[in-house]
Amino acid sequence: MATPKHKLKVSLLDYGAGNVRSVRNAILAAGYELHDITSPEEIEKAEVIVFPGVGSFGSAMTILHQKGYDEPLRKYLANHDRPYLGICLGMQTLFESSQEEFMSDGRPRRGLGVVPGHVVKFDTAHHAAVPHIGWNGRIPHQDSPVFSQVTGNEEVYFVHSYYAPLTAENSDWVLSSTTYGGQRFISSVQKGSVVATQFHPEKSGSTGLNILKGFLQSVENGTLTTTKPLEVDLETSQTQLVKRVVVALDVRSNDHGDLVVTKGDQYDVREQHTDDKRVRNLGKPVSLAARYYAEGADEIAFLNITSFRQGVIEDMPMLHVLEQASKTIFVPLTVGGGIRSYTDPESGTTYSALEVASRYFRAGADKVSIGSDSVVAAEALIAANGVQTGMTAIETISKVYGVQAVVVSIDPKRIYVSSKEEADGKHVVVELPEHQAGPNGERLCWYQCTVKGGREARDICAVTVAKAVEALGAGEIMLNCIDMDGQCNGFDHALMSAVSNAVTIPIIASSGAGNPTHFSDVFLQTNVQAALAAGMFHRKEVEIDAVKKHMQDKGIPARLAHPDIM
Repeated sequence: MATPKHKLKVSLLDYGAGNVRSVRNAILAAGYELHDITSPEEIEKAEVIVFPGVGSFGSAMTILHQKGYDEPLRKYLANHDRPYLGICLGMQTLFESSQEEFMSDGRPRRGLGVVPGHVVKFDTAHHAAVPHIGWNGRIPHQDSPVFSQVTGNEEVYFVHSYYAPLTAENSDWVLSSTTYGGQRFISSVQKGSVVATQFHPEKSGSTGLNILKGFLQSVENGTLTTTKPLEVDLETSQTQLVKRVVVALDVRSNDHGDLVVTKGDQYDVREQHTDDKRVRNLGKPVSLAARYYAEGADEIAFLNITSFRQGVIEDMPMLHVLEQASKTIFVPLTVGGGIRSYTDPESGTTYSALEVASRYFRAGADKVSIGSDSVVAAEALIAANGVQTGMTAIETISKVYGVQAVVVSIDPKRIYVSSKEEADGKHVVVELPEHQAGPNGERLCWYQCTVKGGREARDICAVTVAKAVEALGAGEIMLNCIDMDGQCNGFDHALMSAVSNAVTIPIIASSGAGNPTHFSDVFLQTNVQAALAAGMFHRKEVEIDAVKKHMQDKGIPARLAHPDIM
């Protein structure tokens, strides 16, 4: 009787920071047994280690050292003959050092020192936006079984502010490179059995799942090290970051206590044509999100529009949505609503914004979106003449998880003025196109920020808030417009241009999309990196694929959904 083939057991190095649930789910979906490393001794015993590093370089290296994992990991990796897959920070920590954190003596924070070279920050002077967020290509430098189940033409998902440059010393490590803003960086490495990617396979749809499967299968069948170098023209070979199509799901409880996806009309989510004015119900969150993943959404955002009334620790339905969605959805998930500190009225326990965000990350979120508290933080920063406290939600979360994990959602409305002098000098006045003139023909306005779901206006403009939150550590801005919300007349280009020209972090255009042309227009006429829609997709008025094909027809790079070839 034949002996049953041994099934590979994957050891997951989860050091307790960030969302590793999707990596866990992807490994399980590929049919492999999973074991969590809980002690330094287990590193030496592992058959294969997957290290999905999430967060900041300094935080990762500190925790590895505190847990006693750093030296056993260096030993495991020393001869390049033990199977290892590092993801994002799991790749960056392999290098000698990183500029993401500097020591008291001015030197960059030391890494594991396995791969020659130093991790440096993208120069905002040469890039459209930093962090580098979204779907980009990869240029293979080696023929490897890791990429045996993908064609090489598919995009993969990146989210990082720091990168590893190619050097003569590390050229034999480079598995693939990618370009962004004219800068070439290492997007994956392999030497022997040690493999690592700057991109996130677990967030790269079927392409990423196939890369992960290619790695695990080659470990299992003993072919991982059968690589050969490829000729690469470093002068002419380029990749391109595509423009992202993001789908938002506004989630709240209806009048019967059921969690539903709804959609507002200038932030009003109740039906106006029914006697009971019930909450507009467009479907169940998990099933709708799964549909959008299958249809090619580049990212999905769950916006919990009632969570300001209670804390996330008790908000088990929303946490359950994330946990269930991350089992089958392998693109980035953002969650917004309730990312703040609060005190439990029953127990008296106070939870920090960082603790709240951590709970969301562990449930499956890749990014958290901060709304009202970001406006308050901006006001406080300005009042303190730019002196940061290090205590705001933006600062504390970005310090642990990295700026790329923090999205700020800004909800402004137009305040029309007949002249720039009519507005307070601290506000940025913007010129409007003729078809968007005010009720008295005004062609000028400033964008007043609101809080509490648009119910309370503050004396600060959107451009000022955007610049302040960038300084505090936000990595991306979701830019809404109350005037355009639910109108299906297109995005507010004047607002998008004013904010995107004032900051260097990526902007997601939101509010107003009603057809594919609205996407191509905002991408061609402003500097935004992504555009978001909700109602037009929920009501099936337009398919995601139709939007992306229209974008490509207009010369805008877009990621078309690839068939699952697993």
